[in-house]
Amino acid sequence: MQVHLYAWIITVAVMIAILAVDVFIIGRRPHEPSMKEAGTFIGIFVTLAVLFGLAVWVVSGPRYAGEFFAGWLTEYSLSIDNLFIFVIIMTKLKVPRHLQQFALMIGIILALIFRGIFIAIGAAAIERFSWVFFIFGAFLIYTAVKLVMDYRNHDDHDDAPDNPAMRYVKKHFKSTDDYHGTKLTIRSDGHRLITPMLFVIIALGSTDLLFALDSIPAIYGLTQEPYLVFTANVFALMGLRQLYFLIGGLLRKLVYLSLGLSVILAFIGVKLVLHAVHEYHLDTKWGLPFSVEIPIWLSLAVIVVTLVITTVASLVKSKHDEQLEAAEPTSSGVRQPEQH
Repeated sequence: MQVHLYAWIITVAVMIAILAVDVFIIGRRPHEPSMKEAGTFIGIFVTLAVLFGLAVWVVSGPRYAGEFFAGWLTEYSLSIDNLFIFVIIMTKLKVPRHLQQFALMIGIILALIFRGIFIAIGAAAIERFSWVFFIFGAFLIYTAVKLVMDYRNHDDHDDAPDNPAMRYVKKHFKSTDDYHGTKLTIRSDGHRLITPMLFVIIALGSTDLLFALDSIPAIYGLTQEPYLVFTANVFALMGLRQLYFLIGGLLRKLVYLSLGLSVILAFIGVKLVLHAVHEYHLDTKWGLPFSVEIPIWLSLAVIVVTLVITTVASLVKSKHDEQLEAAEPTSSGVRQPEQH
């Protein structure tokens, strides 16, 4: 895929402009977006992503369009999974509802920065070392297995956020328990104090860093085009702030999302390993009668089908659980006859 410098410049400029509008105009006033506002902007961002994918189809053909859509859907799913952790962080650190939009905005900016760094590192590594696909593939398979194990162990990550960065700040800086708007520090009685908002930013940033480690190998398993990797990641992060407020409790209903992601990541991991086998011509040396390369249409089909099944199964399971919970008070609330 040939992407001229001017195409890069135009794409980056347009995306920065869109994000700037979202951050500095829409999000300049800390508030909780209404359902109408959140739904409108999510619809706009998703439409832009679809139109971009269709433009790639027209300019570069269906293969690269398929790679973009597969990458975008995978990164969007991982970003939604990231929102689970954001919800827990906001709850545990008791972030006021009207300040959560500001925290999410910072979290998304940090996610873009970290992913941009890892995209550049990944592109450089892939260009020089084909064996890096073995590492990426093994890492994704490991992540997929870990997601399944966490699900089986009912690890919902509900513990209060804690990591070395947060412990260091708590140990070396004085802090206050009260939020002061969006301020990260305040001065009180001649001392500089850390506000809880800074701890929120640190928690979100460390979460973004961990998710970037998963998302970049995943996207490079679907396309090795840096242009598509970059655009798929940016589109996947657009509208997440509004999505957080729009679906709210629905996040909790996606009980099988981690299992669906484990299937997708494992599939991409195997795809990466097979790609590395093909790059080193091991399939020829082993005398395999077929190509080990997985076509992008099959990757896209696996991702779409997995996400649909995961979503439908999650909603059915959640509805069934709600019906059971609603029936429990009735059955347990039957008054027993008094014993004389």
